[in-house]
Amino acid sequence: MTQHTFFLEGINPLEIYGVNDLRLHQIKQEFPEVKVLARGDELRLWGEEARVEKLKGILASLFTEIRKRGNITQNQFNAILSPTAKPSDRLKATTSGDDPVLVHGSSGLLIRPRNTGQREIVQAASENDIVFATGPAGTGKTYIAVALAVKALKEKNVKKIILCRPAVEAGESLGFLPGDLKDKVDPYLRPLYDALEDMLHSEKLKHYLDNNIIEIAPLAYMRGRTLNKAFVILDEAQNATEMQLKMFLTRMGEYSRMIITGDDSQVDLPYNQRSGLVHALHLLKDIKGIGFVRLTAQDVVRHPLVRKILGAYEKASS
Repeated sequence: MTQHTFFLEGINPLEIYGVNDLRLHQIKQEFPEVKVLARGDELRLWGEEARVEKLKGILASLFTEIRKRGNITQNQFNAILSPTAKPSDRLKATTSGDDPVLVHGSSGLLIRPRNTGQREIVQAASENDIVFATGPAGTGKTYIAVALAVKALKEKNVKKIILCRPAVEAGESLGFLPGDLKDKVDPYLRPLYDALEDMLHSEKLKHYLDNNIIEIAPLAYMRGRTLNKAFVILDEAQNATEMQLKMFLTRMGEYSRMIITGDDSQVDLPYNQRSGLVHALHLLKDIKGIGFVRLTAQDVVRHPLVRKILGAYEKASS
């Protein structure tokens, strides 16, 4: 058995312990073999030497980041604290504040990559005209794709943004829903509106939508079009059929860019239809100019429990 005491000099204890000691409880849950006692500006550890040394190293990374920046986000805290994270992942987490701001959003919000997977999407999009970004829910695939589209529009690299989703759940039942066609499909496109509202002031967003500079539509509306100088995003692509995804990809015109996002573990298509995303990932993997990014549960930016839930499901299915 061994013990170690940290003195939180130059650090606000709240940044380590969290509101109502939530972060302190999280530390104890992640390292149940180590006894952790917090008293004011002292944090004491004791337990088996190997486990104490591992937690010491992780806490040292936390302290370094907090001393450097004055605070640490919950997502950075999660990434650094995780006992399964690689040292390189912790380094990326502690340097994420250095990531360039993609968009200065509404209400002073700064939109920048928040995890390793999102950084890889940004890098892939800078090197390829088409990017496939796949992985579990909650990793911010769509959000960072929309940010890249808004950035390209603001910098006048494209003339318009087109965001689309397959409305799989609606299917033939659209006619039974109340309202006009927009009312029927908007619920399936709501996540795209939510992302845009974070990144553009309401008046500017309304202007873009009213003038079709930003277009949000079901995937079926892409048929027969040629999309020039546009940033096009297909979200929830796992629910597109093979023919639909082929149709979408072949809409690409001059000076256009595409990002296709989806979770190939959550396909909602009928059992007799194969996911176009799963098919495309295999079929197109060797084509130069198409980038592929795979996000994992470690990239989840929602509540810390989401990462654990995903891990439980992955374990159960293996």
